[in-house]
Amino acid sequence: MATTDGTRRHVRFNAFDMNCVGHQSPGMWRHPDDESWRYKDIRYWADLAKTLERGLFDGIFIADVLGTYDTYGSSNASALREGTQVPVNDPFLLVSAMAVVTENLGFGVTAGTAYEHPYPFARRLSTLDHITNGRFGWNVVTGYLPSAARNMGNEDQLEHDERYNHADEYLEVVYKLLEGSWEDDAVVRDRERGIFTDPEKVHEIRHEGKYFKVPGIHISEPSPQRTPVIYQAGASSRGIAFAAGNAEAIFVASPTKDILKDTVTKIRDAVEAAGRDRHSVRIYTLLTVITDETSEAAHAKHEEYKQYASNEGALTLMSGWMGIDLSEYSLDDPIGEVKSNAIQSTVSNFQKVNDDGKPWTVRDIAESASIGGLGPRLVGSGAEVAEELISWVDETDVDGFNLAYAITPGTFEDIVKYVVPELQKRGAYQTEYAPGTLRNKLFGKGDKLPEDHKGSGYRIGAAARQV
Repeated sequence: MATTDGTRRHVRFNAFDMNCVGHQSPGMWRHPDDESWRYKDIRYWADLAKTLERGLFDGIFIADVLGTYDTYGSSNASALREGTQVPVNDPFLLVSAMAVVTENLGFGVTAGTAYEHPYPFARRLSTLDHITNGRFGWNVVTGYLPSAARNMGNEDQLEHDERYNHADEYLEVVYKLLEGSWEDDAVVRDRERGIFTDPEKVHEIRHEGKYFKVPGIHISEPSPQRTPVIYQAGASSRGIAFAAGNAEAIFVASPTKDILKDTVTKIRDAVEAAGRDRHSVRIYTLLTVITDETSEAAHAKHEEYKQYASNEGALTLMSGWMGIDLSEYSLDDPIGEVKSNAIQSTVSNFQKVNDDGKPWTVRDIAESASIGGLGPRLVGSGAEVAEELISWVDETDVDGFNLAYAITPGTFEDIVKYVVPELQKRGAYQTEYAPGTLRNKLFGKGDKLPEDHKGSGYRIGAAARQV
């Protein structure tokens, strides 16, 4: 697919990781070349960041959860035994170390709206945007694990759509603090008059809503982007509606091209209906690449990896994502019609047919998710993978790929070594970073939220509006 100037559209990459063992490939921590067990070592993260920047990745996207996956078998025993996203550490604390060893790599970090008040959270956003010099993004999630809700003092999480209603107000408070409290020239640093900040240029936000009351000012000065790039990963109807007004980068997970094309179209239609350019969001789909110098070597590597993959660990993850205890099914059963209060788009995807035109069974789901989670796997030489990635972009209108790993950092090193050069040969991948902040690198239209974005309506001097 060509861009408006006739050049080939670039494929975009994010690395998908988490401050834990294994992330989306349960069991692979047993592989002798996997270093995900080093997640506690800040040098692992610094080295990974340098690898990704060498490969001109847009960024590293760091997932997070605040609970354990205890839906499978009604217990967290499997999650603990398999190392399935537990133990897990805070993702925000990794960013400083990665930022100091890179100059261009972006950082998209996950944080939920359910359990932290937006007032102190807005300060964390400003702080990281400052110290990364504007390379920070926030992945907005509403939560899906009942175990997190219980440990935060609730019987269960809010119902799916109500979680987004709560998140709408959460974002409103954050926008008011980041966009509407400090004027651009509030900090004067006037030594002669002894004035650091002009009080007349700092304003209370006076927010009173259903969930939050925040009368005062933001206590951080404006950062390079003011509002970090907003990421979002919901693909349910309510999630898409939320993303249409807020998201600038959207992560989806679709097992087939046909499902992905349908999802991308729905998202772009919703963005356009919200009064924004339909391509004003970057959409990345989850994918795992296993590659090597030759196709034969790549397939041999894949076969070796499968010996370490854990189907039980995969079903533990999938049960949490789907909100369904898959241990209650026979392996050859389809999941059928069920109601989910977790990630509804995940359930919906596996209620459709697979590439063979057959219903997904629990066994299919386990084998598919055991390496790379919810996304498909591409196996082949760098040239083969490059051609396939280009076809995904051309056929589905997706912008790029959120790349999960089989082993780390090996999967990412292989992509940088074998796939990136092949994409560049085809004119389908950037050869240098754009200047400026993460937002400008992604869109080339400056550092701040665009005028058609919902958050811009909360700027000083602009009447708050709903886009």
